[in-house]
Amino acid sequence: MVNIMVNVKFGLEFLPSIPTSDTIALSKYADELGYDVIWVTDHYNNRNVYVTLTAIALNTKRVALGPSVTNPYVVNPIWTASAIASIDEVSNGRAILGIGAGDKATLEKMNIEWKSPLKAVRESVEVIRRLLKGEVVQFDGEIIKSRGAALSYKPPHEIPIYIGAQGPKMLALASTIGDGILINASNPKDYDYAMNIIRKAAGDRVGKIDVVACTSFSIDRDINVAQKNVRIVVAFIVAGASEEVLKSHNIDLEKAKIIGDYISKGRFKDASAAVTNEMIDEFSITGTPEKCVEKISELLKRGVTQIVFGSPIGKDKKAALEMIASEVIPHFKQVK
Repeated sequence: MVNIMVNVKFGLEFLPSIPTSDTIALSKYADELGYDVIWVTDHYNNRNVYVTLTAIALNTKRVALGPSVTNPYVVNPIWTASAIASIDEVSNGRAILGIGAGDKATLEKMNIEWKSPLKAVRESVEVIRRLLKGEVVQFDGEIIKSRGAALSYKPPHEIPIYIGAQGPKMLALASTIGDGILINASNPKDYDYAMNIIRKAAGDRVGKIDVVACTSFSIDRDINVAQKNVRIVVAFIVAGASEEVLKSHNIDLEKAKIIGDYISKGRFKDASAAVTNEMIDEFSITGTPEKCVEKISELLKRGVTQIVFGSPIGKDKKAALEMIASEVIPHFKQVK
């Protein structure tokens, strides 16, 4: 039995690539099952993140919700402040905001320059916080400008701001200005690395920061089914990983290149087939409920305070949500 940790939160990350009605149904079920947070990814090619969050807010009662993550390049942070304040209103105070530097490759497809990401995030967080406090904001940053912008309303409480971070500089920045840090990783060694930076940068704040493990997660009683479901997700992770990251996870660079070539050519079945079980172990939490409990326990030992179950979750997402809620979460969290 794993030691119970009453302060751990458990969330879900939904990719709104499916009909909004399906995301609503899953969110409503997750809310009923007692999940703490629902994050919705923000990509231009999927359903709009704020439309989706509004629909979820109106169909749930207790779960916190927010984008994971929006960025200051596609959407001006002044607009983001208005959007998240609106989500907070329709959800009766359940909004949280995830913001990050965005994906350079995706931004290039939109002809948007990925410029000074650290400054962009730092400036955005300052402007958003000031707007949410009801200030008239004069701000002349390198990336973000405001000429007296103000909201006509403000949330009755402070909306937590989480920063998506991977590299050392962004992790350090998030540790100094964020209420939480969103880390896309599933392996304990990634959190050994991240927590070393977080503790040094955060100082006395370290115990107040919500450290979120945004995992690639696949659960099934049959481990072969769980592995099959996660292969394409891991293929994209491997294809997008830097050489440094691949080496740190002992991934064969030639095999990774082959997967990347398949992905670039749209040969997704071949990419999935090329993913090894070692890659799955390194870049996801995959397996039976018992195996998933073991892997989550290792992340919590490193200082993670929120586990997010991300794509694919399971072959049947509704069944997977119930399995996680009944056979995984109870090992870590007291019934309230």
